[in-house]
Amino acid sequence: MSFDTIINRLGTHSVKWDAMEKMYGVPAKGGLAMWVADMDFAPPACVQKALEKMLDHGIYGYFGDDAAYLESIRWWMETRHGWRLDPSHVFTTHGLVNGAALCLEAFTRPGDGVVLTTPVYHAFARIIKAADRKVVECPLTVVDGLQTMDFDAWDAQMTGAEKMFILCSPHNPGGRVWSRAELQGVADFCKRHDLILVSDEIHHDLVMPGHKHHPMTSFDGIEDRLVMMTATTKTFNIAGAHTGNVIIADPDLRKRFAGVMMKLGISPNSFGLHMATAAYSPEGAAWVDDLTLYLDRNRRTFDAGIAAIPGLASAPLQATYLAWVDFAGTGMTAEEFTARVEKDARIATNHGDSFGKGGESFLRFNLAMPHAQIVEAVERLSAAFADLQ
Repeated sequence: MSFDTIINRLGTHSVKWDAMEKMYGVPAKGGLAMWVADMDFAPPACVQKALEKMLDHGIYGYFGDDAAYLESIRWWMETRHGWRLDPSHVFTTHGLVNGAALCLEAFTRPGDGVVLTTPVYHAFARIIKAADRKVVECPLTVVDGLQTMDFDAWDAQMTGAEKMFILCSPHNPGGRVWSRAELQGVADFCKRHDLILVSDEIHHDLVMPGHKHHPMTSFDGIEDRLVMMTATTKTFNIAGAHTGNVIIADPDLRKRFAGVMMKLGISPNSFGLHMATAAYSPEGAAWVDDLTLYLDRNRRTFDAGIAAIPGLASAPLQATYLAWVDFAGTGMTAEEFTARVEKDARIATNHGDSFGKGGESFLRFNLAMPHAQIVEAVERLSAAFADLQ
């Protein structure tokens, strides 16, 4: 199926489309859903075939013998990321928000501080607070439009009560692909302050041409404190499968995490495992290669449109399909520019302040939709801010 095909998702229990009007006042008919981070593309045919095989069989019992599933993960990480992992180090969770929550339970206690590099994926703060841990916001610094890490400032913030650092790599929002120097800085920071490092790398396959993602496992000396999190769900648009992987090389950390999994009775669903096994394949790899080129085209079209509107600036998108647009140059309040986007342009986006400090003047736009809809979004935004031009 072509990425240009517009698929009507209204009335399909899609939170992105069916909850848009309730959440943002953007009408279901005539509105553009550019908020929730799933794509409006069908997954590769190999995933669909795997589900059809399950349906043809017609019995949906407990999943057994995960050898093929684990081998597909091993193959993908080595082939696509140069990372040779031991399949026995893999835990399958109900997505990576669940995985991060399990890490909080396994490696921290109530009242402990958890470091986030804000603005960052809003679900992290939500689960930290729900677990009665403390969110420690280490703000990113923007230099030439790019989010950067200020370790000296962060060092000064540490009190000794912090026990964990949750890294988003590539970064959401902002679309940064962290450099090797920056990631080495994260590793050194975690060693200096004795922090468990949870590296959420769910967007690691969605990297724009000319950029390269570096897995945290490629850095020496942090294996005893590193927890890796990856998933097929963002890459292949199968988030509803709620299947993610927490990968832990250190035996002590692995034992502690396994204890929490056992205590909570967590086991994977068979649909997600079949889909992931099919996705992590040569056919899935070819699909991802085509997808990233298409997303890059969407990025270029969207950025050109944003650049043509005085006062708006889109962060350089190096990875993900999530554009991070700054409206500070308009001189408008968040309420004013958000109203123009939602009421005038009829576009639903994620509000920047939900991502923490530094996001107040931003909106996050999901670009993973047919190119014609990106063109439509640019036209609507141009009209909504026509008085600035």
